[in-house]
Amino acid sequence: MDRLATIEAFVEAAQRGSFTLAARHLQLSPSALSRRIASLEAQLGVRLFHRTTRALRLSDDGRAFFERARDALRELAEAAAATSGLRDRPAGLLRVEAPTILGRNVVVPAIQRLVARHPDVRVELALRDHALDLASHGIDVAIRLGTQPDSALVARKIGTTRMGVYGARSYFRRAGRPRTPADLEHHHLLGLAVHGRVVPWRLRDGDTVRERVPDQRILVDSADALVELAASGAGLAWLCDFMKLRQPLLEVLRGAACAESAVHVVSLPSRHVLPKVRVFIELVEAGLARAT
Repeated sequence: MDRLATIEAFVEAAQRGSFTLAARHLQLSPSALSRRIASLEAQLGVRLFHRTTRALRLSDDGRAFFERARDALRELAEAAAATSGLRDRPAGLLRVEAPTILGRNVVVPAIQRLVARHPDVRVELALRDHALDLASHGIDVAIRLGTQPDSALVARKIGTTRMGVYGARSYFRRAGRPRTPADLEHHHLLGLAVHGRVVPWRLRDGDTVRERVPDQRILVDSADALVELAASGAGLAWLCDFMKLRQPLLEVLRGAACAESAVHVVSLPSRHVLPKVRVFIELVEAGLARAT
């Protein structure tokens, strides 16, 4: 058991990139965790981490050991759950990743319902607009927007959000409301960049669907910032329908907007879907249906 605890300490430190954060999570002192890592390095005869005053990163040997150790611990946890009967009820730690706006409006309420109904579940939620690798960061399940690239992940579509043009009352009082897509030529169009690419607006103009690229007078890489700018009256924004839930935004050109964005839940391949994951996905799917 001491060896297992040492390996768990190593995996936790590798996933969090910090001895201090890992020690806090494991309810250890940083010095105790450091001793466990040193003991493991002595047993293996290799250096697992490169440590400086500012950064902690895995060595080549450390990364190779981490990938196997992480998978072994996951298999062990699933085996323990199956043996103890926990497979019949949600329990244990659930690590979740989601885009910021979707997380706040849909995922957070789902988590609140999850822990209220199932007190044996603990949740760690990371809100990011740029998705990270699930395996190396120890994430159990992630919610993603848009088309998912082919990968080793298991992706399941759980809903669709409709895109539209939104603005604040203050903006419309100042600039008027566009009545046709052509009217957008005379409006400030706020831009969102994803992975360095400006997201185009897709609008139907008669029988033709046209893509319009925002004027980039204001360009952001955060959906959260985009919503705040639109709410402040800075211009019009191209948003998913759930994005304006907590802001007093009005939709225009509703009949012309013709784009949708799929919502997927993604996870690492596994022979079993644990109850905590299954129930969480069900709650997110229900929340998404209410929000859209």
